[in-house]
Amino acid sequence: MKKFQTLLYYCYSYIAEAEQFAANHLTFCKSLDLVGRIIVANEGLNGTVSGTKEACQAYMAAIKADERFAKTEFKIDEVDEPSFIKMHCRYKAEIVHSGLRDTSIINPNERTGKHLEPVEFQKMIDDEDVIILDVRSNYEHNLGKFKNAVTLDIENFRDFPEKINELAQYKDKKVLTYCTGGIKCEKASALLLHHGFNDVYQLHGGIIKYGKEAGGEDFEGKCYVFDNRIAVDVNSVNPSIVSKCFNCGTVTPKMINCANPECNEHITQCDACGEELQGCCSVACTTNPRKRIYDGTGYYVKVPQPVNVAAK
Repeated sequence: MKKFQTLLYYCYSYIAEAEQFAANHLTFCKSLDLVGRIIVANEGLNGTVSGTKEACQAYMAAIKADERFAKTEFKIDEVDEPSFIKMHCRYKAEIVHSGLRDTSIINPNERTGKHLEPVEFQKMIDDEDVIILDVRSNYEHNLGKFKNAVTLDIENFRDFPEKINELAQYKDKKVLTYCTGGIKCEKASALLLHHGFNDVYQLHGGIIKYGKEAGGEDFEGKCYVFDNRIAVDVNSVNPSIVSKCFNCGTVTPKMINCANPECNEHITQCDACGEELQGCCSVACTTNPRKRIYDGTGYYVKVPQPVNVAAK
């Protein structure tokens, strides 16, 4: 039996004095010996934390006991060891960066796409009048995505608003959005509605919940996650591998961060190329004097990175 859990969650709910809340919340998480990464903004919380089952249960109870966050849903994974090295809790302007100068034009608490539970989403994905839209970044959907999904050439979610015009051809379709845990879809679907898309939906709980409740059917490849696991399995019904090694083109499910911290590129890389290039994405990166030691995982704490502070 696995001794640890990893919790993925978010909640859009106004937080007064959010910067101070972030500092206090960091202290609370450390008191439970949790590790993870939490973003706090006036609009709510976005976090992934990991620790013993007892610590995670105590954390979930505390979050739900706060009336501001009582509606929070946690995606729970059983893990062999904690999924982070440090505990970070930071204050930022948004819990997921939308790239909008005027963030007031969308408010997930007021208007978003219709939420579809995993089984409902599963029933709709093959309909002729449906478009499945992946709102994640390139490195995420290159590792895995839903069958026949429309993907966008974006490096970060903040680039999503610039792609709205490319999606105009789908305005007469039912647009089903999805992301890892649901948080990006809250803003993506709201933005689509703002721009005149009338029939917009979102996968409630994202890919992670879909894997747990619908077996992950028709999700091809693996799901990128923002912790030291890097990628997790989703599909237990008809699994497949769709990602290819960035260097040689061999089919591989493995994703790494380049060992050169000044590059830190997210790439899929087979074990053979990983050994040959010492975990780097290119020969040039192997010569960087700050190159990190490759241990076969391709996961590193970002360098430089302030630890255990609430920062803007």
